[in-house]
Amino acid sequence: MSQRLTQQAYGKILDMILSGALAPGDTLQEAKLGDALAMSRTPVREAIKRIEAEGLAAQEGRFLKVRRLTRPQVEEIFFLRAALEAACARQAVSLAPQVLDALAARVERLLGQGPGEEDEQRRVDDDLHRAVALASGSRTMLATIEDLRRRTCMFDHTQVPERFRLSCEEHLGLIAALRAGDGERAGQLMAAHIDHARDAILLRLEKTPGSEGEAA
Repeated sequence: MSQRLTQQAYGKILDMILSGALAPGDTLQEAKLGDALAMSRTPVREAIKRIEAEGLAAQEGRFLKVRRLTRPQVEEIFFLRAALEAACARQAVSLAPQVLDALAARVERLLGQGPGEEDEQRRVDDDLHRAVALASGSRTMLATIEDLRRRTCMFDHTQVPERFRLSCEEHLGLIAALRAGDGERAGQLMAAHIDHARDAILLRLEKTPGSEGEAA
């Protein structure tokens, strides 16, 4: 099965959720969505699994139903992320120069070539944040950060396109601080990076019909 088809199905279903075409409480049905998207059930099924894993759908009895993030939930997620990831960034001056060089090269490639269609932007983002979290030496810290990131990872460059270039530039600034051995600066840059992502997502949610006050 083509990963690209799954990605396309995921993007279309996510758009339906964020636009309100699929409202909280609506059932995610493979056959119905496949017909609506003119796609086979296999990529739709895989896309639905991903949406469930990211917390935008939950099982209620025999049915998988749409959930939606609320503003207070986003604020809480990013408050925790900023505290935890800034602490990790202050310790990440221990990262090997070759690790930082490889990450910087990938970010610079994104800036030059764009996000592409194969989720490279998401992979680079995941790998950079994971490398910083691992620098804490705590598997619990890593697992907590990855769980928090998973809850808002649907807001990538396709949903908040204005963040793509800015995020890349912020990543490069963070890497430069780590190369310089300036842990305090790295922590400040990580916290600011996460705050900027939060603000972009909250702005995106303001444009989503019925997003305020919905249970998730």
